[in-house]
Amino acid sequence: MFPKGFVWGVASSAYQVEGAAGPEQRGESVWDHFARTSGRVRDAEVASEGIRQVDRLTEDVGLIAGLGVGAYRCSIAWPRVLPEGRGRVNVEGIGYYDRLVDALLAAGVQPWVTLFHWDLPLALHHKGGWMNREIVDWFADYTAVVVDRLSDRVEHWMTINEPQVFLGHGYADGVHAPGQHLPRADVLLATHHVLMAHGRAVQVIRARAHKQPTVGWAPVGESRYPASEKAADVEAARAATFSVTGGPGWANNNTWYSDPVVLGEYPEDGLRVFGSDVPRVREGDLAVIRQPLDFYGINVYQGRRVRATADGGWEQVAFGPGHPHTQFQWPVTPEVLYWTPRFLHERYQLPLYVTENGLASMDWVHRDGTVPDPGRIDFLSRYLGQLARSIRDGADVRGYFHWSVFDNMEWAEGTRMRFGLVHVDYSTFERVPKQSYGWYRETVRTNGENLGA
Repeated sequence: MFPKGFVWGVASSAYQVEGAAGPEQRGESVWDHFARTSGRVRDAEVASEGIRQVDRLTEDVGLIAGLGVGAYRCSIAWPRVLPEGRGRVNVEGIGYYDRLVDALLAAGVQPWVTLFHWDLPLALHHKGGWMNREIVDWFADYTAVVVDRLSDRVEHWMTINEPQVFLGHGYADGVHAPGQHLPRADVLLATHHVLMAHGRAVQVIRARAHKQPTVGWAPVGESRYPASEKAADVEAARAATFSVTGGPGWANNNTWYSDPVVLGEYPEDGLRVFGSDVPRVREGDLAVIRQPLDFYGINVYQGRRVRATADGGWEQVAFGPGHPHTQFQWPVTPEVLYWTPRFLHERYQLPLYVTENGLASMDWVHRDGTVPDPGRIDFLSRYLGQLARSIRDGADVRGYFHWSVFDNMEWAEGTRMRFGLVHVDYSTFERVPKQSYGWYRETVRTNGENLGA
């Protein structure tokens, strides 16, 4: 079903799973502060605990390895390594990642390390955070510490996870940490600094890695798919996928982030839409941002259906009554794992990995001790089937990481959104593999042959 050598993996992020948040373990992040003071995080009293993976490392690596996957996408907590964001290295903190990497490799699982998955050190936020151009150097220095320590064993790296989300929700609409409502010009300036930090991190990885690195990043954006396979609708969906608009949710697009990273320029429609809000780009900035990448990560969960209009434009087509939605109220749209890889491959000409895909579902431990989640199995069967079709039709997709391996703290939504293949009891932190855990293990074992035609 999938190509030989296809990488099967699972994913998580540091803040959502690690725990061990005391001052002797790591510095505070913007998410610790947000959960404690804003009243915007459900179950805030346990948010910083994650699922206590730091204390249950052996058990969790065993569960990951038990799936038969070849890769685990994890992130490094910047404030665990550098409690103040720069300067002093926390020996115990970086030592945890030594143990994690060693345990994964001993279990036959390759670590795919993400350097930034939203947990900005609070001390750097107080110095301006992503609004301060100096953060480009701060991030490079942090990257150097991690690469110097881990790259004798870690070969796969991602720089930044979903800038669209932590910038759009953290700085524009305020529903994520640090909970700010900044003018669009300020958010675009922060975005420029994020993209520069990405580029500098790539430079550092390539200059300092002990083992030949494979480097990419993992953005997210608007995925659109055609209402039919008519040529006009396909072109409309492609145009919509790569458009920049100025309305609500303007930060959630593909090209304002990825065009500079891959093509070395901001898109023309974005420059027109954002106008005077576009930050001043200094000479050499775009050269820093555009660094050679080995792959492009796709985080994709849902999409919007569009069709061509008579005037050559596009319009969104509403879902019919009763269309299936996940617990997060995201529409179930398997077609995005066919069209999104195709469109991204055509535009950016890079190998692709699906670095996040999954769903929040209503899962609980039944009286017999099992956790049936047939909805997740059906969801994944449909999405993976479309991904296989996309590969057959030419998309260069080389791997898939399920989000997530464990139920974990789903940011502002707290514990109520369960994305995991493994159920976590947030009172006892007991792990129970769900029905989908066994199904995914079989998918990995058969390289997708269990999906059928």
